[in-house]
Amino acid sequence: MNERMRIAITKGRLLDKSVKLFEQAGFDCGPVKNPGRCLVHSLPNYPLDAVLAKAPDVITYVENGVCDLGIVGRDTILEKGGTFYEVLDLGFGKCRFALAVKEGTDFYGTYKTRRIASKYPEVTRAFFEKKGMDVDIIKIEGSVELAPILGLTDAIVDIVETGATLKANGLVPIETVADVSARLIVNTASMKLYKNQISDFIARCEAELEGNP
Repeated sequence: MNERMRIAITKGRLLDKSVKLFEQAGFDCGPVKNPGRCLVHSLPNYPLDAVLAKAPDVITYVENGVCDLGIVGRDTILEKGGTFYEVLDLGFGKCRFALAVKEGTDFYGTYKTRRIASKYPEVTRAFFEKKGMDVDIIKIEGSVELAPILGLTDAIVDIVETGATLKANGLVPIETVADVSARLIVNTASMKLYKNQISDFIARCEAELEGNP
């Protein structure tokens, strides 16, 4: 393996979990654990460079081939889409998209067009299209819980982990929109160009995941 591959990894909690998985698989992640201000780090004992990036950019880098692999949450994949292979559910970063309303609201018991607030308009649109429902989607950048509290929308679609924030704001989840976890993605051309290297990398990660469910 003479050629070095690049893997883009979402910064934050997914990076910490990724480093833990890599170390269990035998990769030296010392440079990634102490990155300083540097955003690209070479693993000393494996032909792989780690690129630290924001979640949407991970997909952009992989899709455009400047990174061969990427680790990103399924939430970003569902919202942003793209052309790449989704090859492995890494099992960490688990949460879910949920449809939530003010407690006591009968969301489905009306014929009016519902208004939905979300940071994820594409995920929301796809969910209601499957139901055959016409909804008005309002994109909110900050705390989406405010929208139904202020009467702007009838419901929200957002990522839920414990549900504590919803409860604190008088909201309740009424339906799961999609389950979310970290995924390993691969550039379509890289899958052919680095077939053996990528297969080796995936196999090492899979072996650890199977041994540590």
